[in-house]
Amino acid sequence: MASPHSASKRLAFLDWTRGFAACIMLQGHVSNSFTHKDLRNDSFYVFSQFFGGLTPAVFLFLTGVTLGFLMDSQSRNEPSGSRRMLTTLLRARYLLLIGLLFHFQMWATAFGQSEWINIFKVDILNCMAAAVALLTPLALLDTPGRIRYGALAGLAIACGSPFVTQMDLGWLPTLLRNYIVPSHDFFSLFPWGAFVAFGLCCGSILRLVKDEDLPRAMPWAGLLGLVLIYASRFASDLPFSLYPKSDFWLDSPLLILIKVGVILLIACWAFVLTRYLNPDRWSFVRQLGVTSLLVYWVHTELVYGRWLGAWKETLTVPQTLLLDIFVIASMVLLSVAKTGWKGFPGVPALAKQWWLSARQPQAVQGSGD
Repeated sequence: MASPHSASKRLAFLDWTRGFAACIMLQGHVSNSFTHKDLRNDSFYVFSQFFGGLTPAVFLFLTGVTLGFLMDSQSRNEPSGSRRMLTTLLRARYLLLIGLLFHFQMWATAFGQSEWINIFKVDILNCMAAAVALLTPLALLDTPGRIRYGALAGLAIACGSPFVTQMDLGWLPTLLRNYIVPSHDFFSLFPWGAFVAFGLCCGSILRLVKDEDLPRAMPWAGLLGLVLIYASRFASDLPFSLYPKSDFWLDSPLLILIKVGVILLIACWAFVLTRYLNPDRWSFVRQLGVTSLLVYWVHTELVYGRWLGAWKETLTVPQTLLLDIFVIASMVLLSVAKTGWKGFPGVPALAKQWWLSARQPQAVQGSGD
């Protein structure tokens, strides 16, 4: 069995990937909240929002990866299928409760400037909960079965999204409809839940790959990512479509596949970085990934709440960049305060080595006296 230290190093690239998503989320939200209205057609703002749009896809994908880990562990240790499904549903309930608490806190601190119905807004945490609940039956399968059906579930959600958009679901309650129908205003199950399903597939694959085989497996993941990006991009330029109507930026399955490809490339780079280029040194990117939920919660209140209200939509590009740095640095400090460097074995060792080397000349000088 792998030691906690080796297990931590094995999964360090997932923390780094999540932390990278947190960084682009922070800059994207700061730009969205504080960049002056007259500058929102400039390249700085456009690129900021374009890259920031990748963040929810990464978070949902990695939620699926951890769900794959959970289901694999349960299939090894829990013979009862009903109990395995219950454990998965409890995970979905936890995500839903966290999402409701998050929006309740945002509503309460708005001091009457937000409607109470916003407590039930379908945000990314709500989408995570819905997708995990939908994928619960996969807990009954073995790990190879989850690889196959996780991929099929992701394709079904992604490919079905344009059809769901065109369906007349006005008879559904508004809240339930927001969970299902693609919208630019909500993180609906279609198409966003596809990332959780694809993540479940990849997480199940990771559970079958031995640590010594990861260096050979990750390049294949990167190659798959490139194929998904270029093949989907090529298909999006074709003059015909299988769908009578589809909005590329709302419900296109090709956009989902492109983003999955980008996530795989980011994960491959994170693997190389954390395994070979910088394996033991502390990384602020990985640090953010370890506490991504806390960072998400606090920064949203800081950026979109009343704390910096006087600067909303008034800053120039240099001022926005400075605020980006301030917010990211603040979230890193918050993360360090939360973890106390836990999960980074190299940091205490380096600190101890530096302390001993700093003390050594004094000890030698004292012994000579």
